Amino acid sequence: MSDLRLPLQRLARRVRLTRPGQVWAAGAALMVGVTAGSALVIARMVDYPALVRAARELYERPLLSVLGLAAFAGAFLIRSLVWKRVLPDLTTGHAWAGIHTALLGNHVLPFRMGEPLRVVSVVRRAGIPMPEASASTVTLRAADLLAVIGLAWILGARNISLFGSPLADAVVVVVGAAGLLGLVWTWRLRGDNRVRRPGVLELAGTVLAWIAESGLVLVVARSAGIELPLGDAVLVTAVSVAAQVLAVAPGGFGTYEAGAVAAYAFLGHDPGVALAAALATHALKTAYSIGVGVPALFLPSPGLPGRFRLPRPAPDPPPATAGTTDGPIVLFLPAYNEEESVAGVIRRIPDRSSGRRVLALVIDDGSTDATARLAREAGAEVVSTAENRGLGAAVRTGLIRSLAHGPAAVVFCDADAEYAPEELRRLVEPILQGRADYVVGSRFAGDIEHMLPHRRLGNLVLTRILAYVARTGITDGQSGYRAFSPAAAADAEIIHDFNYAQVITLDLIAKGYRYHEVPISYRFRTTGTSFVRLGRYLRNVVPAVYRELNGPSPARPPADVAPAGS
Repeated sequence: MSDLRLPLQRLARRVRLTRPGQVWAAGAALMVGVTAGSALVIARMVDYPALVRAARELYERPLLSVLGLAAFAGAFLIRSLVWKRVLPDLTTGHAWAGIHTALLGNHVLPFRMGEPLRVVSVVRRAGIPMPEASASTVTLRAADLLAVIGLAWILGARNISLFGSPLADAVVVVVGAAGLLGLVWTWRLRGDNRVRRPGVLELAGTVLAWIAESGLVLVVARSAGIELPLGDAVLVTAVSVAAQVLAVAPGGFGTYEAGAVAAYAFLGHDPGVALAAALATHALKTAYSIGVGVPALFLPSPGLPGRFRLPRPAPDPPPATAGTTDGPIVLFLPAYNEEESVAGVIRRIPDRSSGRRVLALVIDDGSTDATARLAREAGAEVVSTAENRGLGAAVRTGLIRSLAHGPAAVVFCDADAEYAPEELRRLVEPILQGRADYVVGSRFAGDIEHMLPHRRLGNLVLTRILAYVARTGITDGQSGYRAFSPAAAADAEIIHDFNYAQVITLDLIAKGYRYHEVPISYRFRTTGTSFVRLGRYLRNVVPAVYRELNGPSPARPPADVAPAGS
């Protein structure tokens, strides 16, 4: 042994893992080595006839498997109820999901890396504050481990060599220290009644959960030809799970089997048959962790990966504001290098619509051509930005500047002549009549003079996705012709500068504003260049939609604009 230790020490001194990549590589190498070594040992030791017998028995008598898995699930239900008692704001469903998310992680990730997912799950999905989630998890997991080690000790595991080692003693000390830390932590958090200190009832629940979990061991052992009383099944469960504390491979493969075989051998059973029973039990536990853990990632809503649709139910709409202002209708045009078309679009804007004055406003988003000059000459008020920031930023600025005019309605359309300013009345009437807060001109419900086939397909696909995400009937999710009530315009948030189309719709619908569509005409641009390129578009839009669905929107940034004519 000393001959082997010396070169290992020299290697350890020479290998310096100073970079995260090196650490991950070393961890992966260790995990692969342990897994491969365990597999080789298991392949040589297992009693294959006993393993086949156990598999056949469980397959031919599915009620046995169901009973065993029901007992296993019952153990996690008890743990969920215990966690809910400690955290009164935590629902049983989210407690169940958090525990099973961690269970899934522990079975598919090495080094028990699933444990933090329990905290992450309830913080992200149930809104439990991080301190309360962390303190309760540390306390209850330490109680879990101390309970299982205590059960193993009481039932005779102290006579098993695995439990008599200095390493086992060190594990008990570390786990005990973690449990004490958790108790102190929860005691300090108890003042706001969002966390309770665990007591006798919670400890009893923890012990009962391990006894329930032993039901699966009992069923599988008997299917492999091993007759176990319940007390012995509890001992096997306790020793095998305690051994998993030091798990390296996913699911504790190898350490679980070693602990189980040691317990079975201590009870006088053949090691080969015992290994077959341990493998079958571990296989069912892994199947359970995947079969229940994967749905637990998504249910109850919101899922751990985040929301992919707006939540239900939608909030109540804000009060209608029909006819509450005598202000103008402000139509603004976001424009970037549109000198060939912007003046023509401005001249087509009607002076009045629905009995109100129409004010034309151009948001010149850092154009390097004559867009600003030509827009002013055509009669529009012009707001210029110092640099090109993106269409989303331009629309955000346009909403802010439009509200300064005390409008009855705010409208925008592209400056590239694809949309008809003459159809302004169609968009503003639902708002002025108090029937809608946010109106989108739908090209697909109206008349499309020309649209490239691939753009038509892309628009239809993205619109269908947006309608699903928004839980709203939408026929044109990327339209560049939209109208807002003053309240909707003031409340609208665009969380990225690149574009506005999807995020502003999701934002306003999520806030309860009434969505409406009207048919419009459309003709494909004949001048200038579109900024839309599918790859770049999706790289920017998809993350923004995810952020819109899953995080608080940032406060609207100030408009970085220069005065007109600057």
